[in-house]
Amino acid sequence: MASSRRLLASGLLAALLAAPLAVLLAGAVPPAAAQAPAPPPAESPATSSSSGAAEIRIGLIHRPPDAPSSYDAQAAPEDEGVAGARMAVRDNNASGRFLKLHYALEEVALANPSPGEPPPQDPVAAARGLADKGVRFIVLALPAPEVLAVADALKGSGVTLFNAAAPDDRLRAADCRANVFHVAPSRAMQTDALAQFLAFMRWRKLFLIVGPQENDRLWAEALRRSAKKFGLQIGAEKPWTFGPLARARGDTPTRAEALVFTRGLDYDIAVVADEAGDFGDYVPYHTADPRPVAGTQALFPTTWHPTLEVWGAAQAQNRFRRLAGRLMRPLDYQVWTAFRAVGEAAMQKRTADPAALAAQIVDPGFTLPAYKGVSLTFRSWDHQLRQPILLVQPSALVAVAPEQGYLHQRTPLDTLGYDQPESQCKLPKS
Repeated sequence: MASSRRLLASGLLAALLAAPLAVLLAGAVPPAAAQAPAPPPAESPATSSSSGAAEIRIGLIHRPPDAPSSYDAQAAPEDEGVAGARMAVRDNNASGRFLKLHYALEEVALANPSPGEPPPQDPVAAARGLADKGVRFIVLALPAPEVLAVADALKGSGVTLFNAAAPDDRLRAADCRANVFHVAPSRAMQTDALAQFLAFMRWRKLFLIVGPQENDRLWAEALRRSAKKFGLQIGAEKPWTFGPLARARGDTPTRAEALVFTRGLDYDIAVVADEAGDFGDYVPYHTADPRPVAGTQALFPTTWHPTLEVWGAAQAQNRFRRLAGRLMRPLDYQVWTAFRAVGEAAMQKRTADPAALAAQIVDPGFTLPAYKGVSLTFRSWDHQLRQPILLVQPSALVAVAPEQGYLHQRTPLDTLGYDQPESQCKLPKS
């Protein structure tokens, strides 16, 4: 008995001595580490609503990618974006059950249109169908025209929309809508991130190669703005006229022409504008002079990459791989972030009321931990999510923007994209 008392006393003393140390260690967590979402508790049966739990249904409208005509190791998986939504619902339910909140995914997969034909399914009808079922938060993985159409159709309905895919700057400018929050980074944010890195490296002379598609033109337009903003010089610019050599995955007689295409130019780095991926991957190692390549391929800006492992991201990468059986892609992350914004707002407000959650998301004090080293927030003037942008090459993380030294009166994140004084978005004051 005496020995038992001694063991008990020593255990209590050890606990008392360890408690202050634990408190000190908890206070010493680096700020960056503190911005990772808390790991969800052990998995529980969160697929069905527990007794008395308030349900928050979140819609996802997307178009699954068409299957490639032949083997393509880089083809988008059929569940791209959807897998991110499923992981976010699990994460939301893991923490929401303590507040008696239950989350459910309402997925609408639209068929892709055939060339030259109108879409077989209308995203506006799909969004109205979700709204009629009581869904008050809808994530859109759709192109800009369809995002605008849905936003205008649901204006005044009490539905909050999240743009998870369209990078078009006009959605954050003259065509901004009060009921849309942008999780996908704008093209301006992407090209600003790249321009910051190039200025930091003092690679100031650019050779811009612009593809034939409209989105290529828009990306090049954003880069020209970024180059001017960060003191870079576009010393040469040419359109790409050799076809989709990257998709051919083999050499062709045009190789000699491509070499001539880059000859006799004075530049530090070639920048490709090729959002469709037709030729950008062909340019590296096919220039007449040994020069690095960046832009939409080679060294490129993105929201997520398999090589991101800091700030708790490795945990998210592993959870996603277990859930989906593949690597997490940028669209998965962007959809996950949109769903988590709703879940985080509900956690902070401790309610399932859609109006209260929408107000919380736009509140300047709202923050979202999302494995980026800092908490993410939405800009009040255009509803764009502030977030660091990764600069990566296929097998490595190269840099994270904003770069050190780019300061701002609010947050360095506002050095990426359109700042409030230059924004053309005129949202109604809340």
